[in-house]
Amino acid sequence: MTSRLVPELLSPAGSLDAVRAAVANGANAVYLGAARFNARDDGAQLTLDELEAACQLAHARGVRVYLTFNVLIKPAELAEALAYLGDCIDRGIDAAIVQDVGVIRLIQRVYPELEIHGSTQMTVHDATGAAVLRDLGVDRVVLARENTLEDVRAIRAAVPDLGLETFVHGALCISYSGQCYMSGMISDRSANRGSCAQSCRKDYVLTDAATGQTLDAGYLISAKDLGAYDHLPGIAEAGVGCLKIEGRKKRPEYVATVTRAYRDFLDGVARGERAPIAAEDVQPLVQIFSRGFTGGMYGGRAGRDYITRTQPDNRGEELGTVLGADQGDLLVEVSSPIAEGDGLAFEPPTGTRGQTVGFAASSVRTLRERPGAVRQAIATRAFVPAGWRVVRSSHAALLQRARATYASLADQLRARKVRVDARVFGTAGAPLKVVLATADDSVAVRGEVPLAPATKRALDVQVLREHLGRLGDTPFALAGVDDSGLAAGLFLPLSELNRLRQEATEQLLVRRDWAREAALAERRARIEEAVGDVGAAQRDRSPGPPPDEHDGTTAATGPDHHDAAWIASTPHCGSESHGGVPFTLSAEVYTVDAAREAAEAGATEITFDPFLRHPAPPVARVRALADELAARGVGLRIRTPTIVRPGERRALDKWLALATPLLSGHVGLVAELSRAGRDVVADYAVNCFNQHTAAEYFTLGARRIVLSVELTAAEIAELTAPWQGAGFDVVVYGRPEGMTIEHCVLSAAFDRVPTTCRDLCVQKHATVELTDPAGYTFPVATDSACRNRLLHSRPIDASEYAPRLWRAGLRGYRLLFNVPGDPVVEVVRAFRDALDALSAGGPPELGRVRTALGSSFTRGHFARAV
Repeated sequence: MTSRLVPELLSPAGSLDAVRAAVANGANAVYLGAARFNARDDGAQLTLDELEAACQLAHARGVRVYLTFNVLIKPAELAEALAYLGDCIDRGIDAAIVQDVGVIRLIQRVYPELEIHGSTQMTVHDATGAAVLRDLGVDRVVLARENTLEDVRAIRAAVPDLGLETFVHGALCISYSGQCYMSGMISDRSANRGSCAQSCRKDYVLTDAATGQTLDAGYLISAKDLGAYDHLPGIAEAGVGCLKIEGRKKRPEYVATVTRAYRDFLDGVARGERAPIAAEDVQPLVQIFSRGFTGGMYGGRAGRDYITRTQPDNRGEELGTVLGADQGDLLVEVSSPIAEGDGLAFEPPTGTRGQTVGFAASSVRTLRERPGAVRQAIATRAFVPAGWRVVRSSHAALLQRARATYASLADQLRARKVRVDARVFGTAGAPLKVVLATADDSVAVRGEVPLAPATKRALDVQVLREHLGRLGDTPFALAGVDDSGLAAGLFLPLSELNRLRQEATEQLLVRRDWAREAALAERRARIEEAVGDVGAAQRDRSPGPPPDEHDGTTAATGPDHHDAAWIASTPHCGSESHGGVPFTLSAEVYTVDAAREAAEAGATEITFDPFLRHPAPPVARVRALADELAARGVGLRIRTPTIVRPGERRALDKWLALATPLLSGHVGLVAELSRAGRDVVADYAVNCFNQHTAAEYFTLGARRIVLSVELTAAEIAELTAPWQGAGFDVVVYGRPEGMTIEHCVLSAAFDRVPTTCRDLCVQKHATVELTDPAGYTFPVATDSACRNRLLHSRPIDASEYAPRLWRAGLRGYRLLFNVPGDPVVEVVRAFRDALDALSAGGPPELGRVRTALGSSFTRGHFARAV
């Protein structure tokens, strides 16, 4: 068989034992998080000392270490985050996995040698997004889990000089990573800040909003675990350079078992093997942790089988059934023998209801055994009805085997030592001079006792090495000893030699600490300069787009920023002015009728989303709407989908041909279309969380930026301060998209083939919603690509914050109307009157939106930080 190159195998580690497990079982690299600024906020971080130990252990065996630095960073956190990253670099990491675009640029300025990988949280899923990261100088990007092999090949062909990484095993987010705001919506735990509340793992009821009919119920957005073992040859051939195993919060035994399995699978790929993986080779993966496996979307959408439906957590391996009771024990017949210590679960038969029973087997008797069928009696006080299914959730023998693979690595850690070389000089009657030198420094000390002719044992290399090498707990280790400057046959009391060693060592330590503090001071200065210099993004890259035709103003900045001249001259930082109105009030709608209503009520701009729901209106009708609005002095802006996979670009291009201004949450489209001279506003899905990210998006060509919906009012003011608020929009009303899901809950409810069942969302059940156990209802929009967009359960109303935002210089306000029956006229009129009052210097009337909404609203994150 032909030997083939295989991708790097990247394993997770949430503890030092997990690092050992990954290294011992064949990982080429491990990824892990330190205590701060990573996307697992509890139970999966290493201390800095543990990080250093992990790097030492991994590097000793040729394994690389990648730090997860993959959260959005607030303005006030930037300096602290960069300093902490420096601490991690000092411990030996090889690369950082980063989500925040602004942080990428800052890392390049402060730590130019550090390798940077773009996180899957950046939602890169097509060639335009990959090109942005390549142009940013990122070395590798983790593609969206939703990409097919066809997508991957297209991205690789278009951007061949960017490394590609994909997930092959472990838990799946149901939403496109980076586009899940649902956790933050219902709590203060943002998925983009490492605090996901696992909203997708709840049970939901799917209902037709118009009729109230229940269409489905269960764990409807709880994805099965990814097990892409059968796709490995295709993934490797598509040009993926790294295969990633999910599971930083999993136990070390999981890391050992899954890493070993994929190491063996990849060794088969290297030998040219293409046959599906045998069931017995997959069984350890099922047993160690599994919600049930899906091959993911490498081969296309999986439909109903993509979801767990009946349970959200580890299920393990189904073994057999309960037969009844035998002398007080539970009698079972299973395909594989149960052993003491195994974790067991007993589930009701398929199609019936009942509370699962679970316990660890403490005593087991085997009554009869034949191939494929073992009858056993299990001691328990629990009652389990006959006919119930026996599931082994934890396999004691498998766990023991996994631990054995890395147990031998447990005691092999050693503190890193700095090489020190010694030279000695001296003649009879003169004191001994000792010079200790490291690669960076040296010290010289002289004795107080003169050298004398030796009567017994003279000083020689052996004696010098023995006593000068007693460096104990110091960070130094003696290497070379040069006695060429020492006359032969001389004697010195060993106590004096030891004293000289101690004095020289102490001086080396002091000088090392001085050098370290000087280096840290220099680093702090670099960080302060980089964070303060918001204009660096523009100076380092190509100029932005031409000035906004609606605006001739410029913005200044305060004395805290190093490049006021750049910020003041940034051509796209001003607010648009419509017909003399000094603000933009943009109403985002999806029907032509709503667009007319919003314009009539006072919107200065209509953002039209033709992709939100089936069916999209004819392009000609929207072209006529643009002309109609233009006659009224109201602009029309088309909102693109946030997700445009390679095969979907054609459907978008017919709308781009309208040549209207655009709103896009797709970073690749923002860059591409801005370069083409289009007027593009970057939507909130680009996750603009700090001023350096904003500067990068302006540099990419964005005319305005809609700020993240997870920022507080105070954080908004801080982020926009360098531009005095100009150039930014804020969502002040409506339901943001809480999740963007490739899976369709409506199609799955009827077990239809995805993308071939538009009769469901167009005719039979045009408006559906998901209700969680707490009673919150989330509207579901099925968009033109048959994706689900889960909307917030209640609209945000930030009318009370309008004066504060106005004082901060914000002049762009966005209203989202994406649910049938939204009070378009009332809300637009209320906000228009409030903004007119603020622009005239008078007090706005702020209660009218609340009057229209009653109690069905939320303040969002304006006062609730994530």
